[in-house]
Amino acid sequence: MASETGKGPAMPELPEGLKELQERFAPQLEGAMEQVTEVNEQVKAFIRKNPGTVLLGAAAVGFLIGRWAARR
Repeated sequence: MASETGKGPAMPELPEGLKELQERFAPQLEGAMEQVTEVNEQVKAFIRKNPGTVLLGAAAVGFLIGRWAARR
């Protein structure tokens, strides 16, 4: 169902309580998204600088998960 402007689906009107929650938590969610994005960039930079360490760590974690799953 297209909106009156023809630019895609129309967004349903939010109930008043949800509007208040959205206005209250939107800045906090935006801040959290910025922090997650920053941490993601730091992790990618670490992986680029230390690929061997990351591969060894992944292999160790896989080994431990395999041992744990085999005991079950």
